[in-house]
Amino acid sequence: MSDDWARQRTEAAHEHAARLAARQDAEHRRAEELLGRFVAAAREVGPDPEPLQVKGYGGRGTARTPLQGWYLRADRTAAVSTDAEFYVLTAPLTLLDRVRGVRPAATRPPLVLGAGGKDGDSIDLVDALERLVPGWRDRTP
Repeated sequence: MSDDWARQRTEAAHEHAARLAARQDAEHRRAEELLGRFVAAAREVGPDPEPLQVKGYGGRGTARTPLQGWYLRADRTAAVSTDAEFYVLTAPLTLLDRVRGVRPAATRPPLVLGAGGKDGDSIDLVDALERLVPGWRDRTP
C-alpha cells in the first residue's frame, strides 16, 4: 500500500511539473510574439533603438554591448534588441568587462518584468512596451 501511494504521489508531481512547464512555455511564446510585434512597430514609428549597456550588480559600473534596442524598464535592467530578443542587463562585471564590453545572452521573455520582486518593481510587458510606443498594438497585425 505504501509503494502504491508513493508511486501515485510521484506521478502526480511529474504531472504537476509538466503542466507548469507547459504554462510557462506558453507565456514565453506569448511574450516573444509581443516583442516581435513591438519591434516591427518601433522600427516603423520610432523611437530609434539605442546602444544597450549591462549594469554591474549593486550599481558597480556599466559595460557596453554590441546590441541595439529599447530599454523596457526605467532602471535599464531589461531590454529588447532590434532582432526582438529579450535581455536581462545586469551581471557581475569585472574591470576587464567594463573596458572591453560584454555580450549578454538572450533569455526567454516573461509577461511580467520583475515578477516576484519588491512591490512596485514589477510591470506587465505590455505596459512597458506601451510606455515606449503608445498605441503600438494598433500598428501591427
